[in-house]
Amino acid sequence: MNSENFSLSEKIVSSSYIRQGSQARRSHEQLIRHLLEQGKCPEEGWSESTVELFLNELAVMDSNNFLGNCGVGEREGRVASSLVARRHYRLIHGIGRSGDIAAIQPKAAGSSLLNKLTNSVALDILKLSGVRSVASCFVVPMATGMSLTLCFLTLRHRRPKARYIIWPRIDQKSCFKAMITAGFEPVVVENVLEGDELRTDLEAVERKIEELGADNVLCVHSTTSCFAPRVPDRLEELATMCAKYNIPHIVNNAYGVQSSKCMHLIQQGARVGRIDAFVQSLDKNFMVPVGGAIIAGFDEPFIQEISKMYPGRASASPSLDVLITLLTLGASGYKKLLSERKEIYSFLAQELKSLASAHGERLLHTPHNPISLAMSLDGLQAESDKAVTHLGSMLFTRQVSGARVIPLGKEQTISGHTFRGFMSHSEEYPCPYLNAASAVGITRDDVTLCIKRLDKCLKTLKKDGNAAKSSPPEYPEDGESNIL
Repeated sequence: MNSENFSLSEKIVSSSYIRQGSQARRSHEQLIRHLLEQGKCPEEGWSESTVELFLNELAVMDSNNFLGNCGVGEREGRVASSLVARRHYRLIHGIGRSGDIAAIQPKAAGSSLLNKLTNSVALDILKLSGVRSVASCFVVPMATGMSLTLCFLTLRHRRPKARYIIWPRIDQKSCFKAMITAGFEPVVVENVLEGDELRTDLEAVERKIEELGADNVLCVHSTTSCFAPRVPDRLEELATMCAKYNIPHIVNNAYGVQSSKCMHLIQQGARVGRIDAFVQSLDKNFMVPVGGAIIAGFDEPFIQEISKMYPGRASASPSLDVLITLLTLGASGYKKLLSERKEIYSFLAQELKSLASAHGERLLHTPHNPISLAMSLDGLQAESDKAVTHLGSMLFTRQVSGARVIPLGKEQTISGHTFRGFMSHSEEYPCPYLNAASAVGITRDDVTLCIKRLDKCLKTLKKDGNAAKSSPPEYPEDGESNIL
C-alpha cells in the first residue's frame, strides 16, 4: 500500500481509521529504511510481521514474481511445489552470477539486495563481537570445511609454487580434509602440553617454515574454537611469524564468534601481524540450519578475490536464514545470548568440577579454552579398557548429545595420514576424558539434566563392572552429534 492507495481507501473506510493503518505501516517501513540506510543489525529485534513484510517486498522485485512475466530461459525461477516456494519466501533465483557469488543479478534485484544486506549485517555483527577492524566479509552457502578449501584455492593463484600448509594439530576431520581437497599437503605440527592444556608449538612451526622454505608454504592454518584440553592457537605469535616470513595466515574460527576471547585473539593477531582470512560457521554461531559460513578478512580486495573464486550461482538459503535470525534478535538480543552463554560456561564448569570430585576424577585445568571443558576419566580407565567408550554409548542412548568421550590410544587414518591418539589432539595425552561445551543457545536446564544423567551413568558403570566389559553399542564416531 502506497500513499495513493491509502488515499483511495479513505473513500471506502473512515479516513481516521485509514490514517491509523497508514501510520502503523510507516512504523514498519521506518525500520526497513534504517536497515537500508545503515546496513547494520538493528539494535532491537524486529517483529515477525516486519520481517515478513520486508521479505515479501524483496520477493516482488524478482522477475519470477513479476505479474505477466514471460520467461524463455533455462533458469527462470520456476518452482513446482508451492510449499517449496513459501519455504523460500518466493526468493528463488539464489545469489550471485556465474562468475562471482557477490555479483548483482539483473533478473533478481530483490535477491541481490538480500545478499548485499546480509553481508553488511554479518560484517556489523563480527565487529560487535570483537573484531572491530574487519574490513569485509560474505556469506557463502558451504559449511566451514569447504569454505576453508575456497580460501586455500584462492591463495593458490597468489602462490603457485606452494605445496604445503602448516597446521597446528586439531583432531577434527573437516579442517584437515579441507587442505587435502584443495590439493595441498598438510604439515601437521604436534601441540605441546602445558599443565593440562595443549598449546601451539611455536618453535616447531618456525622450524617447519625454515625447513620447507617460505615460498613453498601456502599458508599457516590456525584454529581458535576447539575441544578442551586443546586451547585456541597462539594467534598473535603466529600472525607475527607469518608477517615476518611473508606467509598468508588462514584462521578456522568455526564457532568462535560466540566467544569474546576468540574474537579478541583474531583482532590482536591482525593488529600485530598477519591474518588474511578467518572463517566461521553460521549454524554454530547463529543457531540456523547447517550449510553456511562467513568468510571475513582485513583486506577487502582479497575477500572479494575469494568470492570470485566460487564457481556459479549459489543458494540464498543460508543468507536468508541468518538475515531473518539477526533481524529478529537484533544486536541487543544477540549480545544477550553471548552473555548468557558465558554465564552458563561458569555454571557448567562448577557442576562438572563437583561431579568429577564426587567420582574421584577432576576437571582439567584449561583456562585458555572459553567454550569447551574436559573431565578426566582415569577411574573408568582403571576398571576396564572398554569402560570409557561404553560411557560414551550410554550417554548417547540416554539422549545426552554433544558430549565426547575420548579414550587413550585411538588411531585414525585420514587421506593417508595416520593420527595417533586421535580425538585428543595429541599422540600421548596423559588421561582419557569427557568433553562438554557451553555453546550459544545452551540453557541451565541442559546442564542440569546432562550432569544428572552423567552421574547416573558413572554410578552404574562402577556398580556393575560387567557393564563396562560388555561390547558397547554403536554411537556416532568422533562426536558427530557434537557442536563441531
